[in-house]
Amino acid sequence: MTVKKHAFYHTLYFRVVCGIVLGILIGILFPDTGKMLGPLGEAFIKLIKMMIAPIIFCTVVVGIAKMGHMRDVGRVGIKALIYFEVMSTFALIIGLVVVNVLRPGAGINADPATLDSLAIADYASAAQHHTTWQFFMNIIPTTVVDAFAKGEILQVLLFSILFGIALNRVGTHGAGVIRFLEEIGRVLFQIIEMIMQLAPIGAGAAMAMTIGKYGLGTLLSLGELMAGVYMTCILFVFVVLGLVARFAGFSLWRFLVYIREEIFIVLGTSSSESVLPRMMEKMERLGCDRSVVGLVIPTGYSFNLDGTSIYLTMAAIFIAQATNVPLTLGDQLTIIGILLLTSKGAAAVTGGGFITLAATLSSVGKVPVAGLTLLLGVDRFMSEARAITNLIGNGVATMVVAKWENAFDAKRAARVLNGDPVEELPSGADTADNPVR
Repeated sequence: MTVKKHAFYHTLYFRVVCGIVLGILIGILFPDTGKMLGPLGEAFIKLIKMMIAPIIFCTVVVGIAKMGHMRDVGRVGIKALIYFEVMSTFALIIGLVVVNVLRPGAGINADPATLDSLAIADYASAAQHHTTWQFFMNIIPTTVVDAFAKGEILQVLLFSILFGIALNRVGTHGAGVIRFLEEIGRVLFQIIEMIMQLAPIGAGAAMAMTIGKYGLGTLLSLGELMAGVYMTCILFVFVVLGLVARFAGFSLWRFLVYIREEIFIVLGTSSSESVLPRMMEKMERLGCDRSVVGLVIPTGYSFNLDGTSIYLTMAAIFIAQATNVPLTLGDQLTIIGILLLTSKGAAAVTGGGFITLAATLSSVGKVPVAGLTLLLGVDRFMSEARAITNLIGNGVATMVVAKWENAFDAKRAARVLNGDPVEELPSGADTADNPVR
């Protein structure tokens, strides 16, 4: 069966764009109504999140169980983590350079003593417990049921890897379990397709709530910082990731066109998790082996946060500039070093970005944590740039690692990115059964 092309106005992409535009208009013209629509956006994200844990479990377990040797799992994981650290470092450095060139905080002259520290008290309190050791300990769930109940991605991923390895080791005795999980996976992705039909409503409602609650006027006060974050994210995507894509042998632009629906859904919802299951499905369809997709995408949601890294660096230096705190080059490099560790937990908790910032500023000591109050009004408007950059970065990472592993069907990818019809993959099939080696 081949993919059928529909008129553009029948596509999910077009409907999501219409939903976002309508949401913006409602937020501007009827702000009170916009704020009332917030629960619709939250409901859509919750519907997606309830599917993430079981989809990760089925995808990862089946992928690992079908691997020939367990050393392949470790090799994929190590390569992915090395790639994540390199890209995160690039993102932090680019953010540091841009914020020093633009200096968006210069001239604000905020007095830390007059800032409302109570507004960020919860984040500062949580930051005291936000340590690297605690982050790694949190990867181990209290119970397996608890991991699935709370939807903790890394905890579910850990159990899935162990289950997949065990299933691989029992050999033919586990064949029935593998077939069962493949069929369960087929049903789960059908549920996702059903939920995604609500994406225009969810994205539009979330956008209406944001505009209605904070207002466009909020953007003017810290517009330079916002513009800097968006510009830096765009620079990172098209320069850094563009070069990575070129060296990996695929067109970044065509890849962005391929995931355009996911980009607009993230734009509306400000959450890259809202498209995690769909991204896993699309990366498999693109020609990446299921085992690689199952390991790289979920892990990347905690370890490969390029957009978040850019924002955290720029926000930390912005607060220093706004409060007239001089930072030497050594101080700024120290901030980058700390963020390389603390940013890994930014997606694991609600308000993770602010908690990570508070923990980082507390570690540095020079920059007042109370300066976070300067960002409260506009942080929500910058979350779209962070989430979209994280999404694109994880997609590129999956393709790169798959190519490193010779687990990538380049011919299929070329046809998919060109928009040519391709045979649909059977449920549970490895997408790189015949990779180009």
